[in-house]
Amino acid sequence: MPRIEHFNNPNAPKPNSIVVAVTVFVQDDQGLVLLIQRTDNGLWALPGGAQDFGEYIAETAVRETREETGIDVEVIGVVGIYTNPNHVVEYSDGEVRQQFSILFRGRNVGGRLTTSDESLAVRWVARDDLENLKIHPSMRLRIDHGLERQEQPYIG
Repeated sequence: MPRIEHFNNPNAPKPNSIVVAVTVFVQDDQGLVLLIQRTDNGLWALPGGAQDFGEYIAETAVRETREETGIDVEVIGVVGIYTNPNHVVEYSDGEVRQQFSILFRGRNVGGRLTTSDESLAVRWVARDDLENLKIHPSMRLRIDHGLERQEQPYIG
């Protein structure tokens, strides 16, 4: 479903929902970051998505990463919690979702890079190559927080 991300836009529509969602920061042995190119907006992003009924939030992180990338992960920590009320996502069905996302740190435990109906491309990306990709500022903030490896999770 097509979507428009509004970030610090005073003309953005008012939100009408909040959904618990996750993103997952995973690096390989060389420090490359696992990213997908989203099918709904063409931007590069960390894998992730909404929690389903009946699953623990860490299970959401594992499932979404596997579905979108083909990579199996183990959740090993929390990088941050992202709840900026000035970041809303407008969907073509009329839903306007206020951001609420938990960024987990995952450890690669197997699998093969595979695209899905949510990912046009999947790749391991070097830190220096991030500047060459179209990444939403909110997602870039999460990637930067994952790379920084702070002792305490970001809450914002």
